[in-house]
Amino acid sequence: MFNMKRLIISLLAATVCLSGHALERDLESMEVHKFMCQGNERLYYLYLPDGLPEDAPLVIYINGYGTQLMHQTEFYRVADKEKFAVCIPAAMRDTNGEYGWNVGYNMQKGYKVDDIKFLVKLAKHLQKEYGFSRKNVFLTGHSNGGEMCYLMAYKRPDFFKALAPHSGLTMKWMYDDLKPKKAVPLIEIHGTADDISLWNGVPDDQFWGPYISVPLAVANWAIAAGCDHETTERLPLGSPDAKQVIAHKFSSDTNGGVEVHLYEIIGCGHGLYTSDLDYAQTVWDFFSKYLE
Repeated sequence: MFNMKRLIISLLAATVCLSGHALERDLESMEVHKFMCQGNERLYYLYLPDGLPEDAPLVIYINGYGTQLMHQTEFYRVADKEKFAVCIPAAMRDTNGEYGWNVGYNMQKGYKVDDIKFLVKLAKHLQKEYGFSRKNVFLTGHSNGGEMCYLMAYKRPDFFKALAPHSGLTMKWMYDDLKPKKAVPLIEIHGTADDISLWNGVPDDQFWGPYISVPLAVANWAIAAGCDHETTERLPLGSPDAKQVIAHKFSSDTNGGVEVHLYEIIGCGHGLYTSDLDYAQTVWDFFSKYLE
């Protein structure tokens, strides 16, 4: 069962990597940067669009389980247009022997790496080194990276201006043991036919560990933000073969403008397909609401 899941995740990740528009810049020549944290050498890519202004926003993208470093060309494309920097850090090998962010999976018992501390420390380093905005730093990620977004929302809601998990889960231990400390702008994009991160949750999952449903995970943050209004919109199909996307947007006139969104992609699996939704642009459009 585990090997099959690993294979599915690897194939989907390759699809994500190869999708999108070709970039003029030779990605193969991009330098792999090194950063020390907690005595560990951590790796990351850094994409700097031409003409990046001073005090530019920073978007950190974290990949899914089993992936060390992978370019996200769709985010680079949007960064070129919108002028923000993109950092793609690598997870370390966990106690299961795979590259994985420490989100408390069942098979990560005994794993001591503090990825919350690493991501915050890395962002602060990049802000100091490159003059990025001290306020406008955002976090997004796929699958295991999405779980990390949810954990960050609980642990450091003061640091990232907004978060965007994609095919991410809220582990039951997070929901039971942690409470939202403040309102956090958050957008989740998730396929209803995801067979790895199931839409309806799994209360007795023995591999990853129990996790709650996607609607409940998002509602948790909508309630924390004091959202008292929901709008639902069926987005126009991007192509004849595209899957239907339903955007649920939770807001309030009295909570300072904090919104929580859920993009429900009907019949979509665990992957990322721009024919259904321009994920990178959708995420940036949400993030840009909170620029200072």
